[in-house]
Amino acid sequence: MLNNLLANFYERDLRKVIEEVNAFKNEEDLWKIQGTVKNSCGNLVSHLIGGLNHFIGATLAHTGYVRNRDLEFSVKGTPRKELVAQLELLIVTIKKTLEAFTLEKMEAEFPLMFDGAKNSNTYVLTLLLVHTNYHLGQINYLRRILE
Repeated sequence: MLNNLLANFYERDLRKVIEEVNAFKNEEDLWKIQGTVKNSCGNLVSHLIGGLNHFIGATLAHTGYVRNRDLEFSVKGTPRKELVAQLELLIVTIKKTLEAFTLEKMEAEFPLMFDGAKNSNTYVLTLLLVHTNYHLGQINYLRRILE
C-alpha cells in the first residue's frame, strides 16, 4: 500500500539526512553558510524536524508537538548528537503513523489547509516527502561546498 511505501521513503531519506549530519568533519560547519545561501545545514535539519513533527506528528498522529517555525531558522549550535536523536525519533513517529493508515485514511482530507487548499492526506504526505528530499539535496550540496 502507498502508506507503507511512503513510510519507507521517509525513513530512507531521513536516514540520508542523518548520514549527511554525521558526514561533517567539523561539527561547527553544520551552522555555517556560504555566499548567497542563507540557511545552514543545521537550520535545514531543524526545519525538517519541526515541519514533519508538526504536519505528521501533531496534525495526523496527535503527538502534541508544538512548532516554532521561526526558531527552526534562527537557532544555532544544536549539537550533532541532538539533531540525530531528534531525526531518529521522527522516523519512529512517521513510520508508526503511516503504517497505521488505511486506504480510506490516505484518501481522507488533511485536517489543515495545505498548499493553499484542502487536500488529501496522500497529497500532503507526498508533497512533504518531496520537500524533505529537496532539503536533503541542499544539505548535501552545502556540506560538500563547506568541506
